[in-house]
Amino acid sequence: MSTTTILLLSFLFSILLSNLPPSSAQQQPLTLSSFNSSTSPWLPTQNRILLSPNSVFAAGFKAIPTSQNHYTFSIWYHDLSINEIVWSTNENTPFNASAPLFITTSGNLTLNDISGHNVWPSSASGNPNSTSLSINNDGNLIFSTWQSFNFPTDTILPTQNISGTQIISKNGKYSFSNSTRLVLISSTDSYWVAGKAFQSLDKFGRMAQDSAGAFITSDFGATRYRRLKLDNDGNLKIYSFDTDLGQWIIVWKAVQESCTIFGTCGPNAICISDGSNSSTSCVCPPGFKPNRTAIEGCEIKIPMTNPENTKFLQLDYVNYTSGPSQTKRIDANNFTFCQASCKREPNCRGFGFKYDGKGYCALQLEKLVYGYWSPGTETAMFLRVDSSEKDVSNFSGMTQLLETTCPVKISLPLPPEESNTTTRNIAIVCTLFAAELISGVIFFWGFLKRYIKYREMAQTLSLELLPAGGPKRFTYAELKAATGDFSNLIGRGGFGDVYKGELTDHRVVAVKVLKHVTGGDAEFWAEVTIIARMHHLNLVRLWGFCAEKGKRILVYEYVPNGSLDKYIFSQGKVKISESESEMVISPPPTPVLDWNIRYRIGLGVARAIAYLHEECLEWVLHCDIKPENILLGGDFCPKISDFGLAKLRKKEERVSMSRIRGTRGYMAPEWVGGDPITSKADVYSFGMVLLELVTGTRNFEMQGSVMESEDWYFPRWAFDKVFKEFRVEDILDSQIKHSYDNRAHFNLVDRMVKTAMWCLQDQPETRPSMGKVAKMLEGTVEITEPNKPTIFFLGDE
Repeated sequence: MSTTTILLLSFLFSILLSNLPPSSAQQQPLTLSSFNSSTSPWLPTQNRILLSPNSVFAAGFKAIPTSQNHYTFSIWYHDLSINEIVWSTNENTPFNASAPLFITTSGNLTLNDISGHNVWPSSASGNPNSTSLSINNDGNLIFSTWQSFNFPTDTILPTQNISGTQIISKNGKYSFSNSTRLVLISSTDSYWVAGKAFQSLDKFGRMAQDSAGAFITSDFGATRYRRLKLDNDGNLKIYSFDTDLGQWIIVWKAVQESCTIFGTCGPNAICISDGSNSSTSCVCPPGFKPNRTAIEGCEIKIPMTNPENTKFLQLDYVNYTSGPSQTKRIDANNFTFCQASCKREPNCRGFGFKYDGKGYCALQLEKLVYGYWSPGTETAMFLRVDSSEKDVSNFSGMTQLLETTCPVKISLPLPPEESNTTTRNIAIVCTLFAAELISGVIFFWGFLKRYIKYREMAQTLSLELLPAGGPKRFTYAELKAATGDFSNLIGRGGFGDVYKGELTDHRVVAVKVLKHVTGGDAEFWAEVTIIARMHHLNLVRLWGFCAEKGKRILVYEYVPNGSLDKYIFSQGKVKISESESEMVISPPPTPVLDWNIRYRIGLGVARAIAYLHEECLEWVLHCDIKPENILLGGDFCPKISDFGLAKLRKKEERVSMSRIRGTRGYMAPEWVGGDPITSKADVYSFGMVLLELVTGTRNFEMQGSVMESEDWYFPRWAFDKVFKEFRVEDILDSQIKHSYDNRAHFNLVDRMVKTAMWCLQDQPETRPSMGKVAKMLEGTVEITEPNKPTIFFLGDE
C-alpha cells in the first residue's frame, strides 16, 4: 500500500470520528440493580449507580457543587432532563474520593467521612451474605430494615409517610416539624401552622391530612412526578414536572406572601416583595442604616439615650411580628394611649396600631425583627427614633389620603389687628374707594368695547341674557393655546379625542373634541348648560365649552389618577376592542386598591348614577357605565365621565348603531331583545362593574369552569360560586385575595355581591332602582337572597 493511500485512509477515518455523536465518546455509568458484599466496596470514582426497576430513580455518589473533590451519597430522578436530588447524606459532613461505601463482615453498611466517622444515617445492618442495598420504584432506598423514607432530608416523595417526620431546608435554616409547623430554627418561632397534620402526597396532587382532611394542588388530576420540598427560602412547596415545558413547576405553596417568612431579612430591616411574590428585597426603615458589623440587618443611626427625647415615625402597611417574647399586646382606647404606653417603656422600639376602633395596640420591646411591608396588613407601624432624627417616613399609604367623603379644605386669612388711628382708617377707606372707582371705570370701558361682540353672540344663541351659573364659553384660539395646538393626546373614544391642557389661570383641564354632534349653536349650548348644572361629588365637572368654526369642544376638570380599569384589571389581560376610551389615560398605577377602597368606589358610583336618574331637573340615562368611564381623583374619589353626551349624537349615528349604545359585556339584555330602554339598563351595567370590582377580572374572561365557552355567563358563574358552592374566596381578586379577612371584610363583600346579583337580573322590572341600590350598599335596607342571573339565550341548569 502506497504512502498516499495510507494518508487518504487516515484522513477519512478522522472525518468519520469527528462526525460521531458526542455521547459515544462519553463513558456511561455502570448500572446496578443492587449493591451487596460481592460488589463491595464502592468508591465515588467508580461511576456506578443503583437504578430502580422502573428506571425513574437512581442512587449513587454525587459531587458537591461547591467542591468537586467531595461527595455525598444521593437519590435523584434518573429519567428526567433535570436530575433533581430528593435525598442525600448530610452535605455538612462530606467525604473525599477515597472514602468507599462498603458492607462490613458483621453486615453493617458503612460510609466514612473525612474524619473517619460513619455518616450513613442511623444504623443499617443485616446479613453480610444475603442483604443488599437497592432502590424501589417509589424512590425508597432500602437495606434490610433500614429505609431512606424514615430519614428524609428536605424532600418528601409521593406515598412517603409524612406524619410525625421532620424535614430541614438544605441551608439548615428552616424546618417543617411535626408535619404541621414551619419553624425558623435559630429562634424556634413558627411562622406558618397547618390546620391539620400532613400524612402523604399521591401522584394526582392530593395531600391527605389527619381526621380525613385533605387539600389538592392547582393541577389536581394530572398524573405527574411530584415532590414536597422545604426550599432554602423557608417556604414549603409542592412541585410537579411538566413534560411539555420540561421543568418543575410550583402547584402549591404554604406561605403566599414571601415576606411573612421569618428570617427573610435581618433585625430592624423591612422585607418588600414584588407583585408576584417571586422575589424579595430588604430595606432599612427611616432612621436606620445597614449594619456595619453584621452580614444582614440594620442599625439605628442616632442611639436613643434619653427615652423622653424621642418621637415616632409612621410606616403605613409595615408590620413587625417579633414573637411573643418581644411583643406586648395591650388594650388601648385610642391612639394617644397606645403611644403613651410605648413612651413609658424604655425598651419599647415602636408599636403597631389598627385604626379599626377595637383597641389593638402591640408594643415591640427590645428589638425589631421579622418586619415586612404589605398592602394587606391592617396595621400601621410607629417607629421610635431620637427627636433629632431628620429622616422622614417613606412608607406612606392611602390611609392618609382617604376619608369617607372627598373634602375641600378652605382657609381664610386672619383679620388685621385693630387700629385706633383715625387718619389711618380714613386713608384705608379712601384707598379702597378709589380702587373700586378705577376698577369700575376700566370694567365699563371694556364692556363698551366688546358690547357689539356680546350682542352678536346673544343674537346667534337667540338669548339676550345668559343664565347665571352657566359654563364658560372659550374661543377656539384659547383652547388651541392651552393644549399646545392639540398635541398632548391622552384619550380617544367614540365621542371624540381628549387632550390635556393648561388654562391661563394654571388650571389643568381635559379638552374633549366631539365628533358626530347634532344641532346648531343654540341647541348645543342649551344641552351643555344642562350638563354643566349637574353638580355632584362623583361626577366629572364641566367647566366650559367651545362652539366655533364648526368645532364642538367640551372643557372638563382633569382627573389625575386615570380610569378604574387600570387598577382592578391585571396588566396583559384582554382589553375591550370596541370600548369608548376613558376621559383620561394615566401611566400604569402602582397602588393596589384594598377592599375598603373598592367598596367606597362602588358606593360613590351608585350615588352618582342615582343622582342622574332621580335628582336632576332633567332625567339623564348614561348608556355606557363601565370601568373605563369611572375616573379616580387624587384622593381616589370616583367620578363618572361621559354622562349626557348621548344626547349630542347625530340621529344618523344612532340609526347606524341599530339603537344599541354601550359596550359589549355591559349592555343590558333589553338592548338586544328590542325591549323599551329605561333607567334599569344603567342598573344592569353598574351591577357588572360592581362584580368586576370584587373579582378583578373582565366579565367576558372565562374563569376556571368545565362549561363550554358559548354557555359561559360571568354573573351565573359568580352566583354558583357564592350561593351554591359557598366558596366566596374563589371569586375574589387575586391581587388582594390574601388580605381578605372574613371578620373584617365579609359584610362589605357580601353587600357588594348580593347587590350586583340583584342589578344583573334579566328582567328590568326585577332590578332595583339606583336609589335603592345605593341604600343596599350603604346597608340601610335589608338585602334579600337574590335570584340566579340568567340571560335570554342561556337557560338555567
